[in-house]
Amino acid sequence: MAKTRDEVTGLLLAGGRARRMDGRDKGLLALRGRPMAAWVLDQLAQQTRSVLISANRNAGSYADLGHEVIADRDAGFLGPLAGLATGLDRAETPWVVTAPCDSPFLAADYVGRLYDVALNSGSKVAVAHDGHRLQPVFSLVNVSCRSDLEIFLKDGGRKIDRWLDRHVWQSVDFSDRPDMFLNVNTPLELQNIEEMLNSGEF
Repeated sequence: MAKTRDEVTGLLLAGGRARRMDGRDKGLLALRGRPMAAWVLDQLAQQTRSVLISANRNAGSYADLGHEVIADRDAGFLGPLAGLATGLDRAETPWVVTAPCDSPFLAADYVGRLYDVALNSGSKVAVAHDGHRLQPVFSLVNVSCRSDLEIFLKDGGRKIDRWLDRHVWQSVDFSDRPDMFLNVNTPLELQNIEEMLNSGEF
């Protein structure tokens, strides 16, 4: 695990508009008295050399969580790929691993599992799969993909699956950890997750 950690930079994706949350910044919403982003950052920090936070607003509040905050180069909330592009540019490691700010139950072996599959397959990208569908915001990406991603974005590309099709990539089975993909898009979903925690389901 030590070698894996040295090779990877964590990237918290917190750059969205959160329209279904009435514009409230999801990563800063409280879950059991702590910002949701802090739950994700705790796990990323344990599994990577360093962590970056991709955020396009509330930079000061995110900086208070103890990690460097980076904004997309282009304004307009262009999606997670824009955040990834900036993360690949700023990383000082060969790999960047992403996780969204609104999925607070990141697996303790999340990075190691992605890293092992990427190295064993020789792929530049490894993407988590929940057993039913691909979860591309949970990915490990080699920094050598940066130039191609920048070209893709410059040409107007936004969809992650279309960018993945430009590369040799591998899916990684996380069907044993379905809780990792629980995310919060509405106030009701946040309430449901809080109730699950209080009932001891996690």
